[in-house]
Amino acid sequence: QVQLVESGGGLVQAGGSLRLSCAASGRIIAINAMGWYRQAPGKSRELVATITSGGSTNYADSVKGRFTISRDNAKNTVHLQMDSLKPEDTAVYYCNADGVLTTSSIATRNYWGQGTQVVVSS
Repeated sequence: QVQLVESGGGLVQAGGSLRLSCAASGRIIAINAMGWYRQAPGKSRELVATITSGGSTNYADSVKGRFTISRDNAKNTVHLQMDSLKPEDTAVYYCNADGVLTTSSIATRNYWGQGTQVVVSS
């Protein structure tokens, strides 16, 4: 099995910064894309940013210029540097690993972390 463990959430004032990290563990051979999604109270889960194994990134318009996603393929980790945080960034942030190939199966799978809370106060 593959586990994704997030860290780095917390409470921060508007304009501040936080850095989220996610580590994937298990019998992993390769991961195609890793990313972050978020879900605010009463809203559906939405994409924040993704990054492929080749380094191609994709950001939600709402976070472009403020958030930076990075990845260490050798360590199966992904990070999200969040700057200039706004109250509307308040949400539970979920790590995602897509196209995960393990030694247990020839088929790739998608995995989610448990989520980490980010609260931005005004």
